Amino acid sequence: MAPKRPPRWYFSLRSPYSWFAYRDLTSDHPDVLEAIDWLPFWEPDEWTAKLLAQEGVTLPIVAMSRAKNFYILQDTRRLATDRGLDRISWPIDRDPCWEVAHLAWIAAEDEGRGKDFVAAAYRARWQDGKNISEPAVIAEIATELGLDAQRLSTAADDAELRGRGAELLAESAHDGLFGVPFFINGRDKYWGLDRVEPFVRAVRGAERPAAPAVGAPDPATHADLLPVGGDQGHAGGCG
Repeated sequence: MAPKRPPRWYFSLRSPYSWFAYRDLTSDHPDVLEAIDWLPFWEPDEWTAKLLAQEGVTLPIVAMSRAKNFYILQDTRRLATDRGLDRISWPIDRDPCWEVAHLAWIAAEDEGRGKDFVAAAYRARWQDGKNISEPAVIAEIATELGLDAQRLSTAADDAELRGRGAELLAESAHDGLFGVPFFINGRDKYWGLDRVEPFVRAVRGAERPAAPAVGAPDPATHADLLPVGGDQGHAGGCG
């Protein structure tokens, strides 16, 4: 029997809802945030997409409508105000390469500083208005943390880190991720900012028993069996 996997959360340095979930866990439930596994998710570029295709992995990524994009902008400011955040910037992402930041996280995690990198990257993106797809910004973060600025800022050019990043994205697909933030405890899955508290209760053992397992195809390799539809994200998560 395979060992039970620990509770985990999938975060994205792009997503405002992941940022809010991170802040809520940091301020209200730091013990849970410290105990769970952290796994990144991002929209892959062509290089990473080819690596995933070679493994037969399809990520559940759909285009976001203009209306939803404007809604998230409004909702982000509303949620920031609720949390007393009066200094927030909305980054303008022109042709972003999310590997730049997320593969840099892997390099930082190798040095035991992945969590510090997440904090700094979120601050740079959402409070300082910096473009975390720019290697120069990642170099600044690395220098701030006392890490190798050259390694982190060029992580997207590193074939070994690319391979590891593709493995993490494949893992997210096998876990059934379809949006962020995404939390898993045993068989139970929780999507969105409004599922932080139920996830915390589950990790602490105060939630209802897990639902029985239901036989279903692996979503990473059987996307063709699942119905196709529009972006069905809600206010608590990015789909």
